[in-house]
Amino acid sequence: MDRFYFMLGSFFGFLGVAIGAFGAHGLKKYFEAWPDMQPIFKTAAEYQMFHALALIAAGWAAGRWPNAWMTAAGWLFVAGIVIFCGSLYTLSLTRVKPWGAVAPVGGLALLAAWLCLFIGAWKGRGSG
Repeated sequence: MDRFYFMLGSFFGFLGVAIGAFGAHGLKKYFEAWPDMQPIFKTAAEYQMFHALALIAAGWAAGRWPNAWMTAAGWLFVAGIVIFCGSLYTLSLTRVKPWGAVAPVGGLALLAAWLCLFIGAWKGRGSG
């Protein structure tokens, strides 16, 4: 899982840079028309980048202390990125307000991922 999480984290990081650049440049006119949507889009891009790095860290940790908690952390980071960031991107681009209600589900997944990462390191076996 460690290599897989590294690869997914790298992919999400790549997408975060690409989406962030597209939002800043390609969607400039859209956000001029709907300025209240730009901070939502920016939040999604920022959280995607932070958690892409966290997923890479989870990959490293899964290699160092392989256990079910690390596996869960990685999958929860993936789910959190997709659900939290995806719902915010969708909300900011469609202006369909119910998408905002989906974001907390992804936020809970991200919180759970951090908790699993902590527990996995605490219970981890191996060097260190």
